[in-house]
Amino acid sequence: MPDIPVLETDRLVLRGFRPDDLDAMTAMWTMPEVVRYIGGVPLSREQSWIRLLRHIGMWSVMNFGFWAVTDKASGQLIGEAGFHEMRREMTPSIEDTLEAGWGLLPGFHGRGYASEALDAMLPWAEANHGGLPVTCIIDPANTASIRLAERHGFREFARSIYQGSDIVVLRKA
Repeated sequence: MPDIPVLETDRLVLRGFRPDDLDAMTAMWTMPEVVRYIGGVPLSREQSWIRLLRHIGMWSVMNFGFWAVTDKASGQLIGEAGFHEMRREMTPSIEDTLEAGWGLLPGFHGRGYASEALDAMLPWAEANHGGLPVTCIIDPANTASIRLAERHGFREFARSIYQGSDIVVLRKA
């Protein structure tokens, strides 16, 4: 497996995904509250496995990727956050950027955990990939994620459609 950095905050440990994360990841991605703004369709165990493998493999190919976000006190997997390069077929293109993303279990929404993860991962990106722009795409109805992105320096630069859904395209200033 690739050498994935571990990032720690007051309440979180961001670590590489492991095969034994599959059950927790599957449980998370079957929740309607988790997928509501990310495709809208719960993932099967097989689809979660493919997602987990993509997260691990991205580190090997791109030297960045997504971390498993875990609660420091309990070790529980509570979400995922990081960067990927998806070669999305959309206009404007965000290829050759660090596309940021995050998702947490519903019980951890609105409590500052996603902000804490961004506080760890954005400085890591600047230190390790400072030449690449950082972008993200968010469903326009997901006002909480848009506000979170804006608090962390992202600014809207386009509206587009991706896979039949409206999206807001943001770039870190």
